[in-house]
Amino acid sequence: MIAHEIDYHIYGEEMQYVEIELDPQEIVVAEAGSFMMMDNGIQMQTIFGDGSAQQQGIFGKLLSAGKRVLTGESLFMTAYLNQNNSKSKVCFASPYPGKIIPIDLRQFHGKFICQKDAFLCAAKGVSVGIEFSRKLGRGLFGGEGFIMQKLEGDGMAFVHSGGTLAKRELASGEVLKVDTGCIVGFTKDVDYDIEFIGGIKNSLFGGEGLFYATLRGPGTVYVQSLPFSRLADRIIASAPQNGGSSREEGSLLGGLGRMIDGDNRF
Repeated sequence: MIAHEIDYHIYGEEMQYVEIELDPQEIVVAEAGSFMMMDNGIQMQTIFGDGSAQQQGIFGKLLSAGKRVLTGESLFMTAYLNQNNSKSKVCFASPYPGKIIPIDLRQFHGKFICQKDAFLCAAKGVSVGIEFSRKLGRGLFGGEGFIMQKLEGDGMAFVHSGGTLAKRELASGEVLKVDTGCIVGFTKDVDYDIEFIGGIKNSLFGGEGLFYATLRGPGTVYVQSLPFSRLADRIIASAPQNGGSSREEGSLLGGLGRMIDGDNRF
């Protein structure tokens, strides 16, 4: 194996975290902001790109970092090295309610394609790049599904989904139509494209956007019920406008409740 061989355990139901067990001198790399806790003796180090073997040399590192910028990610990742003489553990948390999916790249023939914000962490040696679309329709109308990340190598990687997770095994030629934001990832043999929903009423009043993704088998597809963009839109839509307070919403006390809270604005 090129990638480090790590052990893991996933805890929780809706707000999950993954515990990675590292042998001495083993390394796991993770996106910035995903760290939760670790044993004493594990060293954190900021690295340029993902630290995989494919990045040897200055040019390789710059190319990898440039690809990460295109996906909206940071130029840097964090590597966690076990410097102890015994096994040690480090944990990474999911950023919002959903499921953490373990991806053994050996079972997926060395490659898995996922949404650009789905990657959580991976064994050192796994390459985190981008999957460019070769079709014009994807580039113009793909939305969230336009630029996908690709995970390559022979180690373990972990991706995150929002809400409830659905796993579909597509037979050869079988087609699944999915909202572009609801795609978590799929195996490399799945053919991915963007299609127009069609119909004037659907386009103007459907409320589901103008395009959806079509995934054609064979292969494995992971779908999420709550993309982060949809969650963020709902939070923004429910936020108080013009700096006002929404604490009275749904309250029987109304203005009296605000007075009790010490807010004298009416």
